[in-house]
Amino acid sequence: MEEILNRVDWQKQELLPVIIQDSTTNEVLMMAYMNREALELSLKTKIAHYFSRSKQRIWKKGESSGHTQEIESFNIDCDNDTLLIKVKQNGVACHTGRKSCFFTELESGTVASEVEINTQAAYGIIDTLYHTIQERKNADPETSWTAKLLSKGENTILKKVVEEAGEYCFAHKDNDEPEMVYEAADLTYHMLVALASKNISPDRIKQELARRFGMSGIEEKNSRVD
Repeated sequence: MEEILNRVDWQKQELLPVIIQDSTTNEVLMMAYMNREALELSLKTKIAHYFSRSKQRIWKKGESSGHTQEIESFNIDCDNDTLLIKVKQNGVACHTGRKSCFFTELESGTVASEVEINTQAAYGIIDTLYHTIQERKNADPETSWTAKLLSKGENTILKKVVEEAGEYCFAHKDNDEPEMVYEAADLTYHMLVALASKNISPDRIKQELARRFGMSGIEEKNSRVD
């Protein structure tokens, strides 16, 4: 295994770009990254594992949706720094529910393929909303509130986070339950916009909460790096 892993030129970068192709049709499904551990897992299991830059962890493709990729071949390029894998795609490759992640024509913006599977239930509303916000980065600010908010920059985004946090607090003080739910939803949305502006996946918040689970508040504070 070490001999195979060492065929990659890890000196150039810690993350290996990987092109994923349908083994039957040769359609390019997506592009992702593997670190050494993700590649080793993929080689051992023949199930695609990648390193997510936004989640900052290894993830098994399809771990939430069940749309896994069974690897049929690995090919490395002439510079030993890019990988092409051919897979049997179970379900769809794209989180949008499309077969391939490459469905938008760059020059015209035309969407070339339709959604095949509704993935919202698989990914959950928070992750789906985060991905939608990411997609809105390139939308027209005149027609998308999210795009408009992102285009105005950090100060505007953070002002909205503070504003929505304050409105939730007023609703809480008034013991107005429906308003608390409404304002909490607003706050969650604007927090996700702020996270998306820095490309920080909500999965990292889940990881941090999992790290703290079972740890006392005092222990948690003491564990932080100054």
